[in-house]
Amino acid sequence: MSDTTTLKKEDVLEALKEVYDPEIPVNVVDLGLVYDCHVEGGDVNVKMTLTFPGCGMGPYIAQQAEWRIAEIEEVEDVEVEMVYEPPWSPDLISEEGKAALGLD
Repeated sequence: MSDTTTLKKEDVLEALKEVYDPEIPVNVVDLGLVYDCHVEGGDVNVKMTLTFPGCGMGPYIAQQAEWRIAEIEEVEDVEVEMVYEPPWSPDLISEEGKAALGLD
């Protein structure tokens, strides 16, 4: 059986650019909340964090990320794991994110 799945990490990250922290008008990728994205065949494992560990929106953001990734046609299984090491810092925000927040 040959694996013809063409799913790439870039596809997942592009989809995650549609997921937002409801309190911040910047997507989770440009905020620097996505620490790792591993794609193997149709399985996707994402490690992401929050702007602060006690953020009450954590489960909501993780669920939105999982749902959005699951919408990608080639995805068979999704795992979104929240991690808190290393702690998030504003230094992780992309140039696009900084511009959207007026930090440039």
